[in-house]
Amino acid sequence: MKLLLYFVFCFSLVLFLYEIFIVNKAKRRNSKNKPIEIKFLVNRYRVDIKKADYKQMLQIIALTSSFDIALIVTITSLFDTYLKQILAALVLVLPVIFISYHLIGNFYKKRGMIIDE
Repeated sequence: MKLLLYFVFCFSLVLFLYEIFIVNKAKRRNSKNKPIEIKFLVNRYRVDIKKADYKQMLQIIALTSSFDIALIVTITSLFDTYLKQILAALVLVLPVIFISYHLIGNFYKKRGMIIDE
């Protein structure tokens, strides 16, 4: 129960900060300066921003990134030494991020929001 509360606290805190510093800033930017997450989805999964709602995409990315960070922080908190925590974080970061963005890319593919060839 304590671990679940820790996860929810981390998730809420990261989501709040992500909304303030990333999402709000991205909504005000011009079309050339998109967040790196959106550039990754466009290049890797050919997501069409014109078909997909840009603000909804920002919210999905905010939720996913917050979940990823909270999950990694929660898992690494299970280890007792700082060295083990750092090693666990290094091992977990890339697979968790690539799996979550793969799921987002497949979500947009199934919805037909990809660039037509």
